[in-house]
Amino acid sequence: MANATETAIERELVIAAAPETVWELLVDPAKASVWMGIQSWSEPTPGGLYRVEVIPGHIARGEYVELDPPSRLVYTWGWEGDVNPTAPGSSTVEFELTPEGEGTRLRFVHSGLPSSDQAGSHAHGWDHYFDRLAIAAAGGDPGPDPWQTGEMS
Repeated sequence: MANATETAIERELVIAAAPETVWELLVDPAKASVWMGIQSWSEPTPGGLYRVEVIPGHIARGEYVELDPPSRLVYTWGWEGDVNPTAPGSSTVEFELTPEGEGTRLRFVHSGLPSSDQAGSHAHGWDHYFDRLAIAAAGGDPGPDPWQTGEMS
């Protein structure tokens, strides 16, 4: 995995699942909730709503910008309310999925974050959720998310 820069996070990982499987876990609200969030609302078309209650009372919201199934997904990102200085739509999340053997290489960039502190905080969150995504994509059960019960680490 790569490092957080001042206003962007970059990650690269290989997941033991086909790109189509990973794609569905990114855009299907029911499948997305298995690995990240309590509930998710999604209109995966350009201009459509992206919204997920990640942990109780913390809702991320954005808009789909680009969808090229199952290889590229881009949406804006930010937090509703005053819980976080990253406002809805103020940053951009990009996923690139490429086949690698029997799995998928996921390249991820979250850019436009307002500070290095926000980049570090978001990096911690994405790292937590990418572990859960990899388990779910491979057909496993990531189990209950400890962050949903306040056991954040």
